[in-house]
Amino acid sequence: MRTLKYKFTRFTHLSNLMKILFILSFLTSFTVLYFLYRESYERTWKGRVYYLFFLWLASLELILKWEKIDVKVQEPRSKRFIISIITALLPTIYVFISNFSGLNALIMEISPKHYGLDWWSKFMPLTIEYLVFTVLSLLLVVLIYGIKGLRRFALPITLLGVVGLIFLIDNLYPFGEFSPFQIFVPTTTMLAANLLTLMGYQTELKGQAYKVPILRVQSDMGEASFGIAWPCSGIDSLLIYSLVTILFIEDNDASLRQKAAYFLIGAVITYFINALRIAEIFILAIKYGATSLEVQRFHDHYGPLYSIIWIIVYQVIMIGVQFLRRKASLRHAAKDL
Repeated sequence: MRTLKYKFTRFTHLSNLMKILFILSFLTSFTVLYFLYRESYERTWKGRVYYLFFLWLASLELILKWEKIDVKVQEPRSKRFIISIITALLPTIYVFISNFSGLNALIMEISPKHYGLDWWSKFMPLTIEYLVFTVLSLLLVVLIYGIKGLRRFALPITLLGVVGLIFLIDNLYPFGEFSPFQIFVPTTTMLAANLLTLMGYQTELKGQAYKVPILRVQSDMGEASFGIAWPCSGIDSLLIYSLVTILFIEDNDASLRQKAAYFLIGAVITYFINALRIAEIFILAIKYGATSLEVQRFHDHYGPLYSIIWIIVYQVIMIGVQFLRRKASLRHAAKDL
């Protein structure tokens, strides 16, 4: 009896360890990166803020569904356990190799240079880092939780992969060269211009540089002109919104029509928030100067958070709506009885 109890306790401890191994693996590597590049965790665009959202989403999945999550590793001496531990170490190993063996320098060297500038190549190591972490997270989830685990952790893994792909596309096709995304920019630019006009600013489209439309905004305080490419217009946040919301409402018990309505309403608001963000950049540029620290911080740090916070809040709103719908259905059912 004591032997069975001991084995059960040992299995429980092992199961709990394996459940949090996924989080521990990336928490360790992200912590090392924080000490190496602390400022990058304050940057949303071409930064590491999304790592924090990745950890938050994965932790939330574990906390909310702890009892329902099964692990495939049952014995500490099994091959699967050993491979899982080794794989869990790989994100941190990659961080050390890429930063201390010259790998990042090699990636920058072989990355394409656009218009004689190395601006985009210096962000390529970060982009590759996102993609490597995406692959390792997929592998680790399959090892620990099995194929079904991919469904449970689809949100954080998808976020990581999509951000990496967005950075990659911008690195390879800057200045609006990626036409499939750039076709949405004129509409977003006009919406931002109309919002600024309603606020009392004078706006004018001044043609384009490369494939990027130039918007000029004037007021009594001064003027500002910026080219608006697809990352500036918020196409990245629309992509993140679309993938996150589709995965989120997949298990929702609403009808297909209701799911479509949820998605479209959120997409419209996300698009409008992007236009507001562009308008805010021009307002700050006129007030503080186009090259001011305030504009740079808003563009790289705070502005993109508008959309990310909205995306998270919207998922919570949908949960609340579904809760109220279920509660109303139960009341109607009780009245019928």
